Amino acid sequence: MKYLTIEDAIGNTPLVALQRIDAQENAKRGNVILGKLEGNNPAGSVKDRPALSMIKRAEERGEIKPGDTLIEATSGNTGIALAMAAAIRGYRMVLIMPEDLSIERAQTMKAFGAELVLTPKSGGMEYARDLAEQMVAQGKGRVLDQFANGDNPRIHYETTGPEIWEATQGRITHFVSAMGTTGTITGVSRFLKEKNPAVQIVGAQPEDGSRIPGIRKWPEEYLPKIFDPKCVDQVVNVSQDDAEEMCRRLAREEGIFAGISAAGALWVAQTISRTVENATIVFVVCDRGDRYLSTGVFPA
Repeated sequence: MKYLTIEDAIGNTPLVALQRIDAQENAKRGNVILGKLEGNNPAGSVKDRPALSMIKRAEERGEIKPGDTLIEATSGNTGIALAMAAAIRGYRMVLIMPEDLSIERAQTMKAFGAELVLTPKSGGMEYARDLAEQMVAQGKGRVLDQFANGDNPRIHYETTGPEIWEATQGRITHFVSAMGTTGTITGVSRFLKEKNPAVQIVGAQPEDGSRIPGIRKWPEEYLPKIFDPKCVDQVVNVSQDDAEEMCRRLAREEGIFAGISAAGALWVAQTISRTVENATIVFVVCDRGDRYLSTGVFPA
């Protein structure tokens, strides 16, 4: 008898309909809003997909082998997912992250056996990415580079997009995703646009001055190389206050305990819903809320 492994538990996450948030307004317009529960992945986020994909495909190309050291700059979820994937496949994992990210994320990475290098808050992810490249140049390991690695969007083209298309029976009209590395939105867009070019792809990014974990507005010189602007029809800015309030509402009103970036995507989805009719709007619930408890977003 062949048993499943933890790798087999990645993907095929549920797509669930919201039932209470703005329910009357959505129903009046004939709209349905669906959340793709990526927190159901074994390491708790959408990043489980590209993390395992990047490692396995680098192995297939002969670029890495078990026992090697992998280095990655991360804002949290990719680091956790890579730490899990490295544990599964037998790698030493060194993760570089800004010091102001939530303690839950750091503790989870360490639980999977990863080593952490914390960088100054003032430098943001840009400094962490630069340091990762410096460490590679010094021969300290290899960077998979989620920001430039085509295996990141590729896995969403191969899995996330098809899952959404099948679950909605092709009825999806809008896809909303937070924009961080942009792997999810780029890969899903490529698949959905092949199926139906009329599907609208909408990215959520933070307003100037807002800090929303998992969503970034990159300076031009740090824009992820995997990002294809042709894959995104519209970008909508969301404020930190709106994202955090929606995060609390998701838990209280829908029973969906999600992170702040997922709530930002929902805020954008609701904004779209007020302007369209007979729409099927899918947003990505990127991760779970338990890794944000120390941030103060949820009431003590």
